[in-house]
Amino acid sequence: MVLGIDVGGTKVAAGVVDGNGAILEVIRRATPGRDARAVEGVIAELVQELGARHEISSVGIGAAGWMDLAGARVVFSPHLAWRDEPLRENLEKLLHRPVLVTNDADAAAWAEARFGAGRGYSRLIMLTLGTGIGGALVIDGGVERGSFGMAGEFGHQIIMPGGHRCECGNRGCWEQYASGNALGREGRELAKKHSPMAAGLLAAVNGKHKDITGSVVTELALQGEATARELVAEVGDWLGLGIANLAAALDPALFIVGGGLSAAGELMLEPARRAFSRNLTGRGYRQEAVITVAQLGPMAGLIGAADLSRR
Repeated sequence: MVLGIDVGGTKVAAGVVDGNGAILEVIRRATPGRDARAVEGVIAELVQELGARHEISSVGIGAAGWMDLAGARVVFSPHLAWRDEPLRENLEKLLHRPVLVTNDADAAAWAEARFGAGRGYSRLIMLTLGTGIGGALVIDGGVERGSFGMAGEFGHQIIMPGGHRCECGNRGCWEQYASGNALGREGRELAKKHSPMAAGLLAAVNGKHKDITGSVVTELALQGEATARELVAEVGDWLGLGIANLAAALDPALFIVGGGLSAAGELMLEPARRAFSRNLTGRGYRQEAVITVAQLGPMAGLIGAADLSRR
């Protein structure tokens, strides 16, 4: 057995994973703020608890941020105080087991490639739509990390020069138009302008436009609310445009869409496929990649981190 650990801004989840990607047991703890040592202590507690009930050969850590190519150091993590942190060395001293450190999007993509929607494909891109857009590329049986370990930051391609300001400092990044945050922002903008189209959105949040989030709009769209469906479709249009750009550069056979916003399913993916076909370079004279939803849900990162540690 191997152990996968998903380190998030609010919780740390640890799961025992077998060779077929099945999770045998999962336990969780709250993330203890941004204190790096405290987070490492929680990880050690989780490993000790599960290690008492299972024979664990290695541990894979998945977290948002940039990792070095050796899977040893966290160069930068946006949610935690890890800055050029020798995390593998620190944890191997605590855990007395081999440890691998990897980006959470890379881990999720690997899990989908091995055990989920990507089985049978040798070249695929995984997109995780949530607060922003995470991404990863799997090529010929391996996760492509780039020359410096920074590959997969697809959400920060500039898709609208001079557009919305992004947290990265640039304007017009893709994730400002095709993410859960973007969906919530558009809903709030309609409500703040007192548009009659926003009546259903406001009714769902008791008239408090600040409470309109991407998840609220997604849920309303799934219930059939017309404006919410229109907003989700607009996000799908932007999603398809960005995917067409990635296809022009990388030409994968499959795009897997995961993350919280993927709950919108075909309400978002069908507009995305139409926009993809409409903007694809060489359209009409080339094979088109498949665009589908992820299969493993929120456990993908944990499963992928565990399986990568085995390798």
